[in-house]
Amino acid sequence: MQHFFERLGEVKFAGDENDMTFSGHAATFGNVDLGGDMIAPGAFKDTLQEAKSTGQWPAMLLQHGGGFMGTAEDQTPIGVWTDMKEDDKGLHVEGKLAPTTRGRDVYQLLKMKPRPAISGMSIGYMPKEWSVRTQPHEPRRTLKKVHLFEASIVTRPMNPKAQIANVKSEAEAIREFERLLTHDAGYSRSEARCIINQGFKSFLAMRDAGGGSVELGAVAELAQTIRNTFK
Repeated sequence: MQHFFERLGEVKFAGDENDMTFSGHAATFGNVDLGGDMIAPGAFKDTLQEAKSTGQWPAMLLQHGGGFMGTAEDQTPIGVWTDMKEDDKGLHVEGKLAPTTRGRDVYQLLKMKPRPAISGMSIGYMPKEWSVRTQPHEPRRTLKKVHLFEASIVTRPMNPKAQIANVKSEAEAIREFERLLTHDAGYSRSEARCIINQGFKSFLAMRDAGGGSVELGAVAELAQTIRNTFK
């Protein structure tokens, strides 16, 4: 098992404390880490195909599960990866932290201001194909194919290239949803708060009780706008 370290890149949180989903890049292509390794595009292709065909995904660990000296608790995942794919930048991951003590602790550490208390990502892999440098300016190794076992959130990454871009709290998500309803969909602030706090069915009942009506086309348009904004 070997490791490639990366800063958490473009991490975005959405939803409330019980959701704790996020996305970002676990590794970047063409970027040499402090160990001298560089990952080439296509290196994760076989692992990703296998994960999606078998349902056996790489684990989401904290600090690599404590390494060889880790306890059973250390080796217990802190969440699950819900999607992994290669894009132009690198290995893009989407994950969901577990609503456990450790999962919530990590969530709070990532949300801290003025900077996250933990901001690194490191992958655990077995190299399958690689080339070694032939010129002084080349990486020590260029990894062409790897088998990915796990991706960890870590304190001390070796690659400082990527940075956390955004962390969204529950309160921020609610304010954004309210702005969408009032500014974009044309609802009053009281109507928006009713939808947020009690759901759209309660809003319809309130409108009916007041003698008003809701155009089905407007409802469908609002639903599509919400889907496009928060998908």
